Amino acid sequence: MRQFGMLLPENDNYEIFTFKAAGETHAPEMVEYQVEGDWSGGAFLLVAGAIAGPVTVRGLDVMSTQADKAILDALAKSGAGVAIDTKQIDIHPTDLTGFDFDATDCPDLFPPLVALASFCKGETRIKGVSRLTHKESNRGITLQEEFGKLGIAISLTDDEMIIHGNSIIKGTAVHSHHDHRIAMACAVARCARMLR
Repeated sequence: MRQFGMLLPENDNYEIFTFKAAGETHAPEMVEYQVEGDWSGGAFLLVAGAIAGPVTVRGLDVMSTQADKAILDALAKSGAGVAIDTKQIDIHPTDLTGFDFDATDCPDLFPPLVALASFCKGETRIKGVSRLTHKESNRGITLQEEFGKLGIAISLTDDEMIIHGNSIIKGTAVHSHHDHRIAMACAVARCARMLR
């Protein structure tokens, strides 16, 4: 907004937004602006690299304030082979292990995290399941059902999801429940199965 000559809103704990008059502002005649890459979508590519790679992803800002950048923490906790430089992220498969992760503030990461955890040895525990109820589908239940069809056991208790990884998934038909993130999570898991 600043680059386009607009006033920036001030906020009070992200609950009240106000614009303070700061004199007359003028939009520049032309601005070159590059839209930041989307970590929500990029998370699926990074997980694909960890379970079926290698993959190189460009266009994601590692200094971003996007909550879904936390996928990097989850990948590190799982033991994925990640190399980061200023222009790209390189990721390759390794022996993955179960991990604990709090996705309360990044609930859109649940589907790619479940795909990742499916190929981790042992249990993965992800907090924040209560945030999934009112998405495009009830993602906690949907992930449990659809990954269950693939042979991955998922338990839901209180606000936690426990994924019992086994690195081998069954090929079968799944249903997205009209939720694009469920479709992408199942597709990523299938990629790993095809390459093994």
